[in-house]
Amino acid sequence: MNRSPFFPAFPDLPAAIPLFPLTGAILMPGVQLPLNIFEPRYLRMVADALASNHLIGMIQPTSETALDEVPEIHRIGCAGRITSYSETPDGRIVLILTGLCRFAVLHELELRNGYRRARVDWSPFALDYQDDPTPIADRSGFLRSLKGYCRQNGIDVPWDDVERLSDQDLVNLLCAHLPLSPEDKQALIETLQTAERAQLMRGLLEMDAASNLRVAEHRH
Repeated sequence: MNRSPFFPAFPDLPAAIPLFPLTGAILMPGVQLPLNIFEPRYLRMVADALASNHLIGMIQPTSETALDEVPEIHRIGCAGRITSYSETPDGRIVLILTGLCRFAVLHELELRNGYRRARVDWSPFALDYQDDPTPIADRSGFLRSLKGYCRQNGIDVPWDDVERLSDQDLVNLLCAHLPLSPEDKQALIETLQTAERAQLMRGLLEMDAASNLRVAEHRH
């Protein structure tokens, strides 16, 4: 996995990071996530991040909550670095967050400018700073399952580009961008190695395809 020279070295990752809880949006190392920031607290979070190390931790709430409630969050998320951004005339910030490394939340800190922060542990995910040597066990079978899932769900995929991706980059990209449920996405981000994550993902894709097939047969 190619790593930007602007990214911090693993030993230099900060002990505390801002948190952006967002259901259904996960980040993975090397994957780009576009974000449209408009809430005042998160505009302040982005401004503070840009004034320091550019890092933001994406993490999923454990359940849906009302806008005025503070949601419980999962323990595992992924930090990204703001690699591009632009300000809009109506006061929003549109940015690209590029995945850096997963983290485990140790405990939350006091709010800063209205947004959440946490002290985090990077050590379980040192593998994110390496080229994962564990390949997909059956890449051709994995791709067949992926193609079946995409066909049934009407998802257009540039298959020539997919074929050129490494196993690690392919699985990370799919974790972030396939329209899987928040629970499935969380299970994937918490799975440490590429091979295990690919096996879990293939099972999820095949279950979805089988479910859609049963629905289609029932309708007929």
